[in-house]
Amino acid sequence: MFRDKNPFHLKFSKIFNMYDNCPVCGQKYELETGFWFGTGYVSYALSVAFSVFNLIWYALFFGITWRDNSIFIWLGVNGVLLVLIQPWLMRISRVIYLYFFVYYDDSTAGLKAPEQPHHH
Repeated sequence: MFRDKNPFHLKFSKIFNMYDNCPVCGQKYELETGFWFGTGYVSYALSVAFSVFNLIWYALFFGITWRDNSIFIWLGVNGVLLVLIQPWLMRISRVIYLYFFVYYDDSTAGLKAPEQPHHH
């Protein structure tokens, strides 16, 4: 789906460097103009799930109280972690969002891929 497998580029513009169509089956990735705007909701849900997971393990191992400001330590650590994994979250959000709208059909797995023009 992505031209480069590494989501952690120093150039932010390369994070979403995608093929227009699937190189294997020819499926168009952007189904309509603005299609990828919906990935913001998926990314938000993944970020909330990640934060809840971090809160649970942090509370189990370190405990959270207002008296020692440990909640603020967790918020800081969680915020830094979210920023660090954001490129990966944005990419995985696109994959998940596309799965909502494009059905994989096992019966077409053996078909020959259509010829694709090469765009650079």
